[in-house]
Amino acid sequence: MAPLDPHSFTDSTHPLATHVSLSLYFDFPSSTIHGSALLTLPVQHSGPLFLDTRSLAVSAAVDPSTQSPIPFSLSATPDPIKGHNLTVLLSGQSSFLLKFSAGPASSALQWLSPPQTFNKTHPFVYTQCQSIHARSIFPCQDTPAARIRYRAFLNIPRQLSAVMSAAHVDRRPPGSKEAQLAVDNSLWCADGRVVEEFLMNQPIPPYLFAFAVGEIQFREVGPRTKVYAEAVASVLDAAATEFAGTEEMIQQGERLFGPYEWERFDLLVLPPSFPYGGMENPRMVFLTPTVIKGDATGAQVVAHELAHSWTGNLITNKTNEDFWLNEGFTTYAERRIVEAVQGEDRAALNIGIGWRGLNEMMERFKDNMEFTKLKPKQEGVDPDDIYSEVPYEKGFQFLWRIERQIGRPAFDDFLKKYIATFKFQSIDTETFLEFLKTNVPGIEQQVDLKVWVEGIGIPPDAMEPVSNIYTKIVSLANEFKTGRMPREDEVAEWRGQEWELYLENLPKGFEASQIVALDERYRLAESRDCEVKVAFLQLAISSGCREYFGEAEKTLKEVGRMKYLRPLYTALSKGSEEGKILAKRVFAEARDCYHPIAQGVVESILSKHL
Repeated sequence: MAPLDPHSFTDSTHPLATHVSLSLYFDFPSSTIHGSALLTLPVQHSGPLFLDTRSLAVSAAVDPSTQSPIPFSLSATPDPIKGHNLTVLLSGQSSFLLKFSAGPASSALQWLSPPQTFNKTHPFVYTQCQSIHARSIFPCQDTPAARIRYRAFLNIPRQLSAVMSAAHVDRRPPGSKEAQLAVDNSLWCADGRVVEEFLMNQPIPPYLFAFAVGEIQFREVGPRTKVYAEAVASVLDAAATEFAGTEEMIQQGERLFGPYEWERFDLLVLPPSFPYGGMENPRMVFLTPTVIKGDATGAQVVAHELAHSWTGNLITNKTNEDFWLNEGFTTYAERRIVEAVQGEDRAALNIGIGWRGLNEMMERFKDNMEFTKLKPKQEGVDPDDIYSEVPYEKGFQFLWRIERQIGRPAFDDFLKKYIATFKFQSIDTETFLEFLKTNVPGIEQQVDLKVWVEGIGIPPDAMEPVSNIYTKIVSLANEFKTGRMPREDEVAEWRGQEWELYLENLPKGFEASQIVALDERYRLAESRDCEVKVAFLQLAISSGCREYFGEAEKTLKEVGRMKYLRPLYTALSKGSEEGKILAKRVFAEARDCYHPIAQGVVESILSKHL
């Protein structure tokens, strides 16, 4: 084997599939998808071809032109990170058809029963494929180095609807030829079923494959944007209000980074169990409902996912070791969009919150500083276990350092050229560095590229933001240790981000009474903004305030976003015996409401501290 990617069985000597046609039959009672995948290669191939699978039952491989079986085998024992290697033995074919089933154990899928949804009447299922979970939906070369186009036929109950990160072609009665091998035609064409057809004509890495099925409706918020959510008027209306400024952000993105290549930029607000703030699936971003804050500040998550339309989706990291190419560039691009739409002070707050987060990551990884590198070695490491702010914030700081060195106009020209040169390609860090040195002659003498990319920790020429509002908030946070709370006139215009920055900059080790007094004045534990609430609860639990255990339990049972689960479970499990008992009990009770990715993250936290 000649591995292409430490997280994939894909062999670098084998051709990479360029297209897949999927037929997926959704069986909600058993939480199972019965499917078939017709994979097309760019050339005829003879010999073994390796594909990634995890928790899939693969039952047939067929030559689509002759209908004759093709030999295939699954590795005897699964790799704990990569899953099973599916070997298909080809004899000069350029395409082959696989039959498979993805059951309840699929790490990419969360099946929600009606009581777990907003509307409480119909089931719901959605995907989360980043970083290496597409392989638990269908067999594929599950590496971002492989870019595929696809067509998908989703066979679902008639009372539900489907959305995908692809162009919607049709909703119609099932046709027998669409089933391929997924299920018998009698089942595919049964009464009460419909087929939703989708087409993705741009080549994407497998982790951007995404769908959701449930009782879904939408609101129009712009010429290129609809907001989708479960059919609950209050959720849809709140989302439409929160994201009303999306078109302006798209236009600013185009001004900064070049044409928007994906036609649509729709938004899907998922149930509370969604494990991330947002996922940049092309044409349809997936969002947590916690970004609906009522003051339009949640649109900053949308700005980040929008920025991925250029940096991440258009140009993609070749492997997860190069993840900063996705997230560092996107964090930089997001802050440029925010600065253009909401002003320099708002962008400075973002940078300040990120700076604080980056410093906290140094503490988190103090026993394994490899993961503070921009390009860490990840052989034998699950990407979910080391997911952190390092690629986002250290990557941002690296690009911001280059911008300061050569000036913004020159850096803007460089960015546009970079995106135009590598669009619809997957590249590694070395390719970027060569492009940088070629297009910015002498940069390696001005900025220590080796320290930034290969060095551990935070480089000495990284920088905190400079702005009046940022400096004032940090100063007020430092004064809290002398017993001075901010006055009401000082915080009268603060929104969630200001409070988040304030709380994250409070020195550690307060008396519980001080924390309680702060909350009594400003009601932070009851904030509608989850960022503020969780930052406060983390502080309160770490300071031994047991009176906030009830609010922490409520929060952990209401949301599944890992940004909130990680700090709260960590604070509880590192604290008092009472906190440890609470963490264990709450997880046992809430576990089934979390996405499988989040379940794994919490399990690793509890196993480390309990």
